[in-house]
Amino acid sequence: MAASKEEEEHLKGSGKRLKCSKAGRYRVVAEEDVVPFEGEVDGVEGDGDGDDGGDEQLEEDTELPLKPGLFFYPLTPTSFVVSDALEPDFPIIYVNTVFESFTGYRADEVLGRNCRFLQYRDPRAQRRHPLVDPVVVSEIRRCLEQGLEFQGELLNFRKDGTPLVNRLKLAPIHDDDGIVTHVIGIQIFSEAKIDLNCISYPVFKETYENECEQTTVYTPTDGPLSFVQHQEMCGILQLSDEVLAHNILSRLTPRDVASIGSVCRRIRHLTKNEHLRKMVCQNAWGRDVTGALERMTEKLGWGRLARELTTLEAVCWRKLTVGGAVEPSRCNFSACAAGNRLVLFGGEGVNMQPMDDTFVLNLDAANPEWRRVSVESSPPGRWGHTLSCLNGSWLVVFGGCGRQGLLNDVFVLDLDAKHPTWTEVLGGTPPLPRSWHSSCTVEGSKLVVSGGCTDAGVLLSDTYLLDLTTDKPTWKEIPTSWAPPSRLGHSLSVYGRTKLLMFGGLAKSGHLRLRSGEAYTIDLDDEEPQWRQLECSALNGIGSQSAVVPPPRLDHVAVSMPCGRILIFGGSIAGLHSPSQVFLLDPSEEKPSWRILNAPGQPPKYAWGHSTCVVGGTRVLVLGGHTGEEWILNELHELCLASRQDMDAA
Repeated sequence: MAASKEEEEHLKGSGKRLKCSKAGRYRVVAEEDVVPFEGEVDGVEGDGDGDDGGDEQLEEDTELPLKPGLFFYPLTPTSFVVSDALEPDFPIIYVNTVFESFTGYRADEVLGRNCRFLQYRDPRAQRRHPLVDPVVVSEIRRCLEQGLEFQGELLNFRKDGTPLVNRLKLAPIHDDDGIVTHVIGIQIFSEAKIDLNCISYPVFKETYENECEQTTVYTPTDGPLSFVQHQEMCGILQLSDEVLAHNILSRLTPRDVASIGSVCRRIRHLTKNEHLRKMVCQNAWGRDVTGALERMTEKLGWGRLARELTTLEAVCWRKLTVGGAVEPSRCNFSACAAGNRLVLFGGEGVNMQPMDDTFVLNLDAANPEWRRVSVESSPPGRWGHTLSCLNGSWLVVFGGCGRQGLLNDVFVLDLDAKHPTWTEVLGGTPPLPRSWHSSCTVEGSKLVVSGGCTDAGVLLSDTYLLDLTTDKPTWKEIPTSWAPPSRLGHSLSVYGRTKLLMFGGLAKSGHLRLRSGEAYTIDLDDEEPQWRQLECSALNGIGSQSAVVPPPRLDHVAVSMPCGRILIFGGSIAGLHSPSQVFLLDPSEEKPSWRILNAPGQPPKYAWGHSTCVVGGTRVLVLGGHTGEEWILNELHELCLASRQDMDAA
């Protein structure tokens, strides 16, 4: 029964709706008669054969709100699908008969499956049809993972291969605790008038407008000049945009993607897409790193951010002025980044007094200022220890020198807890008590400790790992057939997810202890991890990077950049204070080479005894240090690796 335009206009303003019966007929109901959906759908627990009473009841209550927009089609039968959000891959647990009619699939053929099979033209296909837009598919996946509503159009196929346009709306259903338990899909199918034989499609909305490049030439004939169109296409360009983007371009490095964009107009359009650029960065740098960089892309975009982090064209120093202060004054503290927060713990106070307080500087605040964290209990005071961050908010303290001598204990604190409390972690035989060691975290959950000095003044060369994700964390020494010479005051950095770079320190050399300028690497993901020395050279640099081999040093700092390169700053050189030079090394290169990073701006005037970390993926913060005459604590400098909105505004 078709409704007239006058009836439709009356219904729009009357607060009434059309209800669709199983036979496809519509009737008018008052808005107050409609029972809102809150929880399970009647018939969801049925066997899915379409013959139970629950199915008929749901069909009787199928409705469409009469309001303008994408889903106002009062005369079009609507398909309903219910998926279980608590099970992996969101399996279908209910479909109505409209779904069966439009798709050609029976309920028993689809229950327990993810709805993506509609993206396959053939029931036996192993992947979606190349004409299905992967950007829309990715957005659907994101909304499902984050429990958000989705509304848009997607190409689907009937069981017999007929293309359909699916105007889709996904609505998450929450329980009393706010957990998404089900997802309801509202689908309005219509005929898709497309050419299924085309070799490419507008995956990223901007694509090569023609399927091949045409060159115009002329050939002499007996008559007037005639123009002939020659179609020339490279074999790789006959691939679909999806294959080019997802299977080829996304696997390149950010630098290579920027270069390959000059090949042709089609490739250039593909490489300019933000979705592809993010995939490139995520594949090259890891999901955790790209997650930390997400905020920066709101202004710069993934393309420009990747370029600036690769070329370091925007790098500069600046002095950062913040409120508050870390008091009382101290030295030999340890600091780390927790998200966009700078955290400081402990240190050596007046008369070598070990400190046990915790301070936080929230750089997300409009006016950042230091504040002391109120904790219910603290680890014993210490200095010469290490402070690391796990999973964005967990702080881990290890070792150091306390009132009673050297320590080898581990304490953790959840910075985001309502009542933060330091808790000691006891697990297995710990490493020897030590200070002036180095530590880092691998894969967001594993603490690695290396080297240091014992109470008797003996230098250490061991490497230990503590996995804090297990129910009972246990220390594990990493056995290697060879280890770098024993040392203290060195740095330990992570690159390539599970690889460590050790640099510098005061190392044992025969009967002597000398400053070291060597670099060593180990991959903890290997079946039998082994230390090896990197043969690093000085490569002539360009732009802001020039070649030099850093002099041997200790008490320097090292940070890992998002792209896997390591920055070395400051340190004590042959009893003197090094200039404020920043050294750059990419240990993943076949022949690693040192460079000096020439950064304009205002660098720190102190050179050693400071602490540093990377905040937000692009901000290297340097805190405290010794000028050669005095200790400075409450000065903060920032090495910006990428353009910043607040700096541009200034």
